[in-house]
Amino acid sequence: MDRITAARVFVSIAERGSMIAAANALEMSRAMVTRYLAEMEQWAGARLLHRSTRRLSLTDAGDITLERCRRMLDVADGMEVAASEDADTPQGLLRITCSQALAQAELLGAVSEFLKRYPRTSVDLQMSNRAVNLIEERIDLALRVTNTLEPNLIARQLGVCASVVCAAPSYLAAHGTPTLPQDLAGHNCLTYTYFGKSLWQFTDAGGEQLSVPVSGNLSANEDFILLKAVEQGAGIALQPLYNAGPLIRAGKLAALLPGYTPLSMGIHGIYTSRQYMSPALRAMLDLLATWFGSEHGRGLSES
Repeated sequence: MDRITAARVFVSIAERGSMIAAANALEMSRAMVTRYLAEMEQWAGARLLHRSTRRLSLTDAGDITLERCRRMLDVADGMEVAASEDADTPQGLLRITCSQALAQAELLGAVSEFLKRYPRTSVDLQMSNRAVNLIEERIDLALRVTNTLEPNLIARQLGVCASVVCAAPSYLAAHGTPTLPQDLAGHNCLTYTYFGKSLWQFTDAGGEQLSVPVSGNLSANEDFILLKAVEQGAGIALQPLYNAGPLIRAGKLAALLPGYTPLSMGIHGIYTSRQYMSPALRAMLDLLATWFGSEHGRGLSES
């Protein structure tokens, strides 16, 4: 981890007497501030703070470390950065993680455009559906399609993803076609593991919202697995439109329940700090926000 940033975090905690106040001042997540403090205590080889329910206070080792951190920051802040066009030019490696489905359907095109636009950058894509620890795994940006972000995350919404209930013609021929969301209770619904409750939410033509519990004999943590199973007639699934859209247009899947709109999901970019954001990461976020809102992201929404 960056010791200069860790020193800045420790000084901010000491001056404000609160880790929450330091996180707000530095525009970092609380989890990141906690990790920087833990690393600083590990480097110092001693406990630096007394923790109470009301306020944090420095230990003897903390007093010594605070003075050393302030001297370190004075030196670091006094170093002149050469004024050049390179200062704000996106460059260097970006490590990005997202699901395989989103990467194949949308992100690869956006990354290709980014690399053409900023030739001094490079991108390392990590495919994963789990919520990775950005600091420990040295990830610059995580893309998540969800409506339930943890409140302490630093995030920017980049777009909106529509969903569709779909099934193969072979399944519908054998089991019938549901006409109401409530009919799904009588069907084999293939569910996404992380959703847990298997509760599918809809809005009808009149704007009324309803939730329908569903169940089935297959769940998975990867959209493509469920999509392949649905294509082979295994059941009904709720899929991101960018995933199922091509198969629906090809006639291999049928979109179900017209007049009932499944709940849309937000596409979010998760990162560790607003204040210490590299030009490359800022440029990538800006490009993705434009990409997901333009014709390139046409598979994300109904329109």
